[in-house]
Amino acid sequence: MRLILLAVALCLGVSAHAELRYRLEPRQIAEGTWLFEGSTENFEKSNGANIVNTAFIVTAEGVVVIDTGPSRRYGEEMREAIARVTGKPVVKVLLTHHHPDHVLGNQAFADVPIAALEGTTELLREQGDAMAENMYRMVGDWMRGTEVVLPSETLTPGELQVGDHRLQLLALRGHTGADLAVFDETTGVLLAGDIVFYQRALTTPNSPGLDVWLADLDTLQALPWKLLVPGHGPVSDNAQPFEQMRDYLGWLDELMRTSAEQGAEMGEVTQAPIPPRFAGISLTRYELIRSATHLYPKYEAQALSRVDQ
Repeated sequence: MRLILLAVALCLGVSAHAELRYRLEPRQIAEGTWLFEGSTENFEKSNGANIVNTAFIVTAEGVVVIDTGPSRRYGEEMREAIARVTGKPVVKVLLTHHHPDHVLGNQAFADVPIAALEGTTELLREQGDAMAENMYRMVGDWMRGTEVVLPSETLTPGELQVGDHRLQLLALRGHTGADLAVFDETTGVLLAGDIVFYQRALTTPNSPGLDVWLADLDTLQALPWKLLVPGHGPVSDNAQPFEQMRDYLGWLDELMRTSAEQGAEMGEVTQAPIPPRFAGISLTRYELIRSATHLYPKYEAQALSRVDQ
């Protein structure tokens, strides 16, 4: 009987492991440009951390990949999906920033140049292992076999010609201090990375300041884009994502600044009412709590003078 139960358990374990597939289906959004759209949820075992937008561009020279996703398994499925679309090789990977949901699929692309801003590489070197361990805790077996792979090339902001696509690489800072946005001048597609969240509350663990982030939004919106791909949330052909971002960042800044001036405790900030206009945005309360933890001490330091000076 024990042998039978053990055999059944092993079969169930193998079956459960085999079912851990993202089933990535690329969607064409422009000429030669394909998107893998993630959910606007939080990291969960039910989604395997597939909460991110990644993409690839098929050029005459080969394929350019924008971000590699949250795990080795995701990256491998990306390559499989790319191969279903085109027989052209992957010639370059561009990483928008160092956060784990965007870069932990790098192992699947270790045979091609993986390029990032210098600051992104340094942040991934400093924080990558800790972030990967945290992902293992949150989503479990989806991360099996995943290890941090650092970029192999340093990007220089400016123009990058790949085959018949002319890409403009923009070095920004608002989300992590080292953020890449990619504007495809050939198609008008703007891949904004996590400088833009849409219908999903933004995250702030490495932000140098909300004022910096707002300035980055101005830079991106001024480009002659036709289609906007946020790092998280649905694609848009209008300025609504920028408007929502500015509104949300403005509210967050005012809440923290006013609270600090009034001497409020951090716990009071985390329980502040969410404006009704943000009710449809995913994870607003959760991210408000995190943002208060990340940012409120700076607002307190600015508002409160030291008694020993």
